[in-house]
Amino acid sequence: MARSGRLSSPGDQRESGRQQILDVIRAAESIARIDIAKATGVSPATVTAITAELLAAGLIEEIAPEITPEARRGRPRVALKIRGAAHRIAGLKVSHHVVSTVITDFVGEELASHEMPLIKGTMPVAEFCTQIRRALEFTCKKGSFTIDDLSGIGLGVAGMVDAERSFVYWSSSLEARNVDLGAALAEVLPCPIFMDNDANLVAKAEHLFGEGRTCDNFIVITIEHGVGMGIVIDGQIYRGTRGCGAEFGHTKVHLEGALCQCGQRGCLEAYVGDYALLREANISSGSERHTSVAALFGAAENGDKMAKSILDRARRMFAMGLANVVNIFDPTKIILSGARLSFDHLYSDKVIEEMRQWVVQVDAPLPEVIVHDWGDLMWAKGAAAYGIEEVTSRTVKELANASV
Repeated sequence: MARSGRLSSPGDQRESGRQQILDVIRAAESIARIDIAKATGVSPATVTAITAELLAAGLIEEIAPEITPEARRGRPRVALKIRGAAHRIAGLKVSHHVVSTVITDFVGEELASHEMPLIKGTMPVAEFCTQIRRALEFTCKKGSFTIDDLSGIGLGVAGMVDAERSFVYWSSSLEARNVDLGAALAEVLPCPIFMDNDANLVAKAEHLFGEGRTCDNFIVITIEHGVGMGIVIDGQIYRGTRGCGAEFGHTKVHLEGALCQCGQRGCLEAYVGDYALLREANISSGSERHTSVAALFGAAENGDKMAKSILDRARRMFAMGLANVVNIFDPTKIILSGARLSFDHLYSDKVIEEMRQWVVQVDAPLPEVIVHDWGDLMWAKGAAAYGIEEVTSRTVKELANASV
């Protein structure tokens, strides 16, 4: 995505030009210099100069033109593409039970992947950092390279994350609050790490690879241990001033209601998150006879009235939450994603119908609601895509500093 804004100097313009040209080449996969000039509005001479720098830096490469009868009549166009071997980037997604890791080249092609189980979902910061390093080392070994070969790491964690500072206000993966997680991870990792709320990275993955490819205004709602949301407005992730925007799971649906894992009461997540469903089921039964959402769902299908009532309330709460999202954002589409999608109580026709009843009625079609279960590895691929963007930006800045 081309970047825009006021430029304070010719050097800034050159840096912006490099970034814009790299973005165009990446989006096109392969493109001739003259077509880059047309796409960016940058003069052909400047495009030639900048692409020469990018070639010298090893960030892009030329593709030999295909020889056709038409090409023989004139000078064949040499196309440019991102050089995959320029960098290796890792993407990690931390869920409650597993760390999923994908390592890609600079183009985004997968080189290796691995899913490492976690013994516990919430842990001290030092242990969390150790587990991230272990997951990376396992994955690198599968790809026949080492962690020192990585240029950057994208990390998605549940909770309230200030992506710009790599600072975590709260996460269900960490025992502590207000953690400078970027600094803690920097002590055990050999390259820069870029982190964000995991739902934001699912939204990025959907925008680059999935149902959001042709849409610049959509919302992703993730349904797992908790409930998250990623918002894409005009093709950009919306994070809020403090990085705490889009906390759909922590919107309040009941005054002084059920206790949420964030520490407050009445959050939507406290009624639809898997821990909340199991908590209510086991309190109601007086024993821990339901050890998984699958068991609870099976009980409801077999006629257990208590299990059915718990899932039914979760469905109605979730439908109310979806209606609020539509009323506030009016997106083109809503994408539901996550491991919990194997159970349809949160995306059945009943949910969509109740959502329709609670949406402000106007004479226009409602947003499309899509169910898209990518799995944890695709969440990790979204983290890798974020890492690629950030490594690209840093590399462009390094080129700018080198040319001063």
